[in-house]
Amino acid sequence: MPTLLVKNIHTLVTMDADRHEIRHGAIFVRDNVIEQVGTTTELPQTADEVLDLRDRHVVLPGLVNTHHHFFQCLTRAVPAAQSCDLFNWLKTLYPIWSNLTAEGVYISAQLAAAELMLSGCTTASDHLYLFPNDCTLDDEIRAIQAIGLRFHASRGSMSVGESQGGLPPDTLVEREPDILNDSQRLIEQYHDADRYAMLRITLAPCSPFSVSQALMRESATMARTYPNVRLHTHLAENKSDVTYSLEKFGMIPGDYAESVGWLGEDVWHAHCVQLSEASIAKFGRTGTGVAHCPCSNMRLASGIAPIRTMLNHGVPVGLGVDGSASNDSGHLLQEARTALLLARVRNCDAAEMTARQALELGTIGGARVLGRDDIGVLAPGMSADFVVVNLDRPQFAGAIHDVVAALIFCQVDRVDYSFINGKKVVDQGRLTTVEMERLVERANQLAQALVDGK
Repeated sequence: MPTLLVKNIHTLVTMDADRHEIRHGAIFVRDNVIEQVGTTTELPQTADEVLDLRDRHVVLPGLVNTHHHFFQCLTRAVPAAQSCDLFNWLKTLYPIWSNLTAEGVYISAQLAAAELMLSGCTTASDHLYLFPNDCTLDDEIRAIQAIGLRFHASRGSMSVGESQGGLPPDTLVEREPDILNDSQRLIEQYHDADRYAMLRITLAPCSPFSVSQALMRESATMARTYPNVRLHTHLAENKSDVTYSLEKFGMIPGDYAESVGWLGEDVWHAHCVQLSEASIAKFGRTGTGVAHCPCSNMRLASGIAPIRTMLNHGVPVGLGVDGSASNDSGHLLQEARTALLLARVRNCDAAEMTARQALELGTIGGARVLGRDDIGVLAPGMSADFVVVNLDRPQFAGAIHDVVAALIFCQVDRVDYSFINGKKVVDQGRLTTVEMERLVERANQLAQALVDGK
């Protein structure tokens, strides 16, 4: 099995139980698993591959993105949707998304993954919930396997169209038997329940305003017949979402989730901006997770999620960049910084969240939300997923007092190296697994065709 030694690390951020930060650190990897962590003098001095960082870099666990819509990379900054709230934003973009093709799914997935990887992400969950024309989740899976990101592919769905009181147009919804049949196929074809898995499948009916209660219940039943298949959806994203839940189901969103069996350690919900404190307490008691998407929540004027309240109740919380049409960026370190700033603004308290707590959301928090005990920490026996940031850059000038906090406060533009499953996927700031110039060019062509309806 090949070995890798990364040595002479200025500061190694382990995120282990004691939150050790090791000066002059080193990591020794065998195949795809971390074998040793310590100081450079304590670890082996040779390996098949050696990366000497010359005491000028910080190394931290790869970041974990818990919520995204990769296909939306093709509809960033669409003029008609720039000043819309959630429901109007969706209604504006549904007709455009109806033109999506299999190639669009593939290219947008690689583009989104590239952006995430360059910003320090090594594991991501994506929520693909519409399948017009020839689109399948298989297209996205193939794209991500080729680029090398650790991936949780969420089989999303919409089954309740406008004629039935839902939000999406009838042309974009699927029959529920077809959704369930395809969900089972995807699990049995792709899902890897083992430790260190590079690909897992999640069942993810889109939202309370686009699927039936029956589909929610049946999806939960199906997921729980397979090991490590989790459940994901949107919940309580804004006030209109709460109003819809009250009018349609006679329940606030948290009670709706409970009524369809969507509380538990195998479930996580996106946004939860308008979740009541009583519901937050239920999430904490049941281990139900939340994907916090601060930039998207601001972009769509949904509000500021009560993250400190959630953490105080023991709710598992991770970060999500959300769709790149409701965020217009897929930069996960920037998302952590925004989470810190918003937590402080919400209660006008500068002590509401620290930089290291924001970093926890993006690492061990995300790992817990996705049900992973093998990522988010740099320690023996963990997956060899880690990123490297050079301190010799303008953003860190004057920040030598606390280089770990500077990762959050100082707006790092991109990582210098990234290793996923023991393989180098970013080398000196460039992706090794895809040709970026060609990818960007094709994405722009597809984005124009999508908006033009061609």
